[in-house]
Amino acid sequence: MVISELGVFMDRLEKVSSRLEITRILSELYIASQPKEIDKTTYLILGILAPSYKGIVFNLAERMMLKVLAQAYDTDIDKVKKLYKEKGDLGNVAEGLAQNLKLPPGRVRDKAQNLSVLNVYELLLVIAQDAGEGSQERKIQKMADLLKIVDPLSARYISRMPVGRLRLGFSDKTILDALSWMEVGDKTKKVKLERAYQVIPDVGLLAKHVKEVGIDKAVKNIKPVVGIPVLPMLAQRIKSPKEMIDKMGEVVVEPKFDGLRVQIHFKRGKGGSQIDSSFRASNGTQLNAQSAIQSGEVKAFTRNLNNIVDMFPELKEIGKYITADEVILDTEAVGMDPEMKQLANFQTTMQRRRKYEIEQKAKDIPVRFQVFDMIFVDGKSLMDEPYLKRRVILEKVFKDNTLFVVDEKIATTDPDVINDEYRKNIAEGLEGVIVKKANAEYVPGRTGWRWVKMKQEEEASAKLSDTVDCVVMGYTAGRGKRALFGLGQFLAGIIDYDVIKTVTKIGTGISDEQFRELFIRLRKLKVKDKPKEYGDVSKLIIPDVWVEPSLVVEIAADEITKSPIHSAGYALRFPRLIKFRDDKSWDEATTLKELKRLSDFQKS
Repeated sequence: MVISELGVFMDRLEKVSSRLEITRILSELYIASQPKEIDKTTYLILGILAPSYKGIVFNLAERMMLKVLAQAYDTDIDKVKKLYKEKGDLGNVAEGLAQNLKLPPGRVRDKAQNLSVLNVYELLLVIAQDAGEGSQERKIQKMADLLKIVDPLSARYISRMPVGRLRLGFSDKTILDALSWMEVGDKTKKVKLERAYQVIPDVGLLAKHVKEVGIDKAVKNIKPVVGIPVLPMLAQRIKSPKEMIDKMGEVVVEPKFDGLRVQIHFKRGKGGSQIDSSFRASNGTQLNAQSAIQSGEVKAFTRNLNNIVDMFPELKEIGKYITADEVILDTEAVGMDPEMKQLANFQTTMQRRRKYEIEQKAKDIPVRFQVFDMIFVDGKSLMDEPYLKRRVILEKVFKDNTLFVVDEKIATTDPDVINDEYRKNIAEGLEGVIVKKANAEYVPGRTGWRWVKMKQEEEASAKLSDTVDCVVMGYTAGRGKRALFGLGQFLAGIIDYDVIKTVTKIGTGISDEQFRELFIRLRKLKVKDKPKEYGDVSKLIIPDVWVEPSLVVEIAADEITKSPIHSAGYALRFPRLIKFRDDKSWDEATTLKELKRLSDFQKS
């Protein structure tokens, strides 16, 4: 497929908002794609070059892209800046400049006629991976050279990719729908695809194998791969310990820490590499082989699949404390306050994410890893094993140490034990408890009653029993004292499939420091038009400034009420900003289904 054809598909996708229509167009695109290009096509329509765990990014900021456009279209930089201010979108600016570009006599964009999707992908990958002295200038030159030879429509989308604003309005979830639709004309095979995606979260790789051998063969015998993050298992909400026992039977009660969820991957030894053999045909033939992790290497992934191993220099020592050669561990990184000799909160731990002076920050904020599950060990997947069996294996793998501490646990069928453990943990400064079904398999996401979190006793307060993770959608300019902060309130929403629906507008319960940080973060995300992911928004709550879906915040509230204004159909009463959830991507925010369940808790 040539790049101009892909540009037409992306133009069609941008013009529609119906989930079904988007899925249908994507399935048409996949039918038209060749097996050798479908993975790269998938990445490009998502505006990326690889899944997030690979860490391949453009590192071309907005101001650099303005220079790219000026250079590509022989235009003064001030004119480009003026056009960008008017249009509010780099893609529209690029398309307009490309259409108006006066070519020398006899010169046409003939090179673009045969420029394939694979050609463009490889060129973009070279640009992204260019590093070292002078790399910014080389990136600008190479990107400008590419834009010069593509058609105006393709230029619209290519120029949006480096700044992460493709504006097509769908995520990996819709890709899975489209792959099912491509094969059977509906979504009935999405469940199989989701299971495969949960273990290997790479929709490009999955699309390639589906195209080659079909869904059933592509997802057969899938298992975790050391070096590729498995989507994390998440906790549900149940109101009372009695109901937990009724629904789950025997449970395991563990402490809930205010830390950063970290999935640790480790392979011992020297030489060789771990081979990705997760997707195999029915005859066992390996469909794809790629290095996921080098021997002797360790990786650490957040919930949103970013590798943050550099944040924790301590992980280099993991080989000293385990007896296994290969492991995938589920842990919570908990910061320690050296002066207070106690656990630090989540925001303090997250300070380790700074790019500079990492070793010093590690000394200032020491951590320990609370290890609570094991997904893979020495070539064997443990995902289908019951939780108590996984814990037995986990406890045997670790030697006694103070850096990697296996969580304490109590198995019980008594609701009073759950309450007692909750009160003990709260008294010790923890968040509460996690209650886990004793015989539960490791199933990514929130499905069934396998894990439940308890952060507040049923009788303790009339306030909402849990917090809500919301996506910031836009903000209103500050007035009076708040004019100093740059914003006065912000609009936030929850997710319903690939759509973000409004649920609250927050202007109180925010400290001065939080106001300042919010403005610094949000002004980098502002866009001229309402992002496609936001769906319908009541004119009564439209913000002064829209921002792209990126920032997730944790919100507490007194209760959930019905709302005729918010598109979620619910509103948060007396909302308060608790913290920024930098460990979550927007599609990991609270779902409408989860909010409805929280609302039902209030009534029972």
